[in-house]
Amino acid sequence: MARLLEKYREEVVPKLEKDFELTNPMQVPRVQKITCNMGIGEAARNAKLLDMSLEQMRNITAQKPVLRRARRSIAAFKLREGMPVGTKVTIRRTRMYEFLDRLICIALPRVRDFRGISPTSFDGRGNYTLGVKDILIFPEVDYQKVEGTVGMNVTITTSAPTDDLARALLAGLGMPFKSR
Repeated sequence: MARLLEKYREEVVPKLEKDFELTNPMQVPRVQKITCNMGIGEAARNAKLLDMSLEQMRNITAQKPVLRRARRSIAAFKLREGMPVGTKVTIRRTRMYEFLDRLICIALPRVRDFRGISPTSFDGRGNYTLGVKDILIFPEVDYQKVEGTVGMNVTITTSAPTDDLARALLAGLGMPFKSR
């Protein structure tokens, strides 16, 4: 069992039930999935960059990424419909908790001058989105293969109906929020 999943079941669930006065165990929010997106706009002109991003995304998430293609043509960006523009991975179950554990305990503390993540990046429905400016904070990434600075977005989807409940869930799991 993943370490973070065990922590969720033993510590976070009873605390959330008590703090928010939840009577039914099914009311306690949980993390449903984590979606990682990596936009690579230069991939249309550099196929090597596309291969690098697919490999690095696979290393980071331990799951095969899906290639995302442009839905429409945009002349200003020299982009045609069907060109590769990014990669995406949706992680669920045990892998999700393992990835979240690595993100919280290893990757985020490696960010330069890290003082915590924004507590206001919720979407109003209990989902949290985090932007990572450089994927080199993940220990799985081979820094010799990465060309330039490559970032990615991490979206944590929860079953919480409100942002306050989702914030309490993620804080209970150990997410390092900035103090307001």
